[in-house]
Amino acid sequence: MQILSLKNCVLCGIPTKQDLCEPCYNHLPQLSPNHCPICLWPVPTAEICGACLTKPPAFTRTIAALRYTFPVDAMIHALKYQTDLAIAPILAKSLITGLKSTKKFPDVIIPMPLHPIRLRERGFNQAMEIGRYLSKHMGIVLLPDSCQRIKHTPPQTGLAWKDRQKNIRKAFLCKIDLSGKHVALVDDVMTTGATLNELAKVLRKQGAAEISNWVIARTLPELNQIGPYTL
Repeated sequence: MQILSLKNCVLCGIPTKQDLCEPCYNHLPQLSPNHCPICLWPVPTAEICGACLTKPPAFTRTIAALRYTFPVDAMIHALKYQTDLAIAPILAKSLITGLKSTKKFPDVIIPMPLHPIRLRERGFNQAMEIGRYLSKHMGIVLLPDSCQRIKHTPPQTGLAWKDRQKNIRKAFLCKIDLSGKHVALVDDVMTTGATLNELAKVLRKQGAAEISNWVIARTLPELNQIGPYTL
């Protein structure tokens, strides 16, 4: 008779067969089903939002596993700032679940790069850890060193969207030939999309035909506080 070993749920701590117990998994914050396919901003008709129509970003679409609120924010914080690397595959699995309905997968995966100074401080790149799991379990080529972050910028957190765009401008370098490729940009959180858009611009210059943002969580307002949005 085989005895199944149990682990503790990473959120509530009760014994479970999976990383998350069923109640915790079922209560993870989900995105609104009606959202802009490019930036995931909630819109009643699930069509492209006004901001993306007025000023189309360099990326083609965005796919996120979850909404950036508790407890997802706590899990990502534990990964990034408490070096809890066991969280990375759990988050990656949630993204794979969200990608099941995707009809066309990308040719390559590029994780959001960290500046060398930030990488030394943290000791690892959380986007790389997530991207490595996605690559292994989805059979998609990972390009870990294809892009570099050449500008050491202050954290985007707390900056207004215009300041975020200015802060991240000319922060990336990419020399690899991506002609005709569909690229998946992997990151942990998308807030305004300024960082992803800046890197996507660089990838476009290198010939990328399609760019899909694959992020663990999307920062959004509470559903009763949705107002105008500008990328």
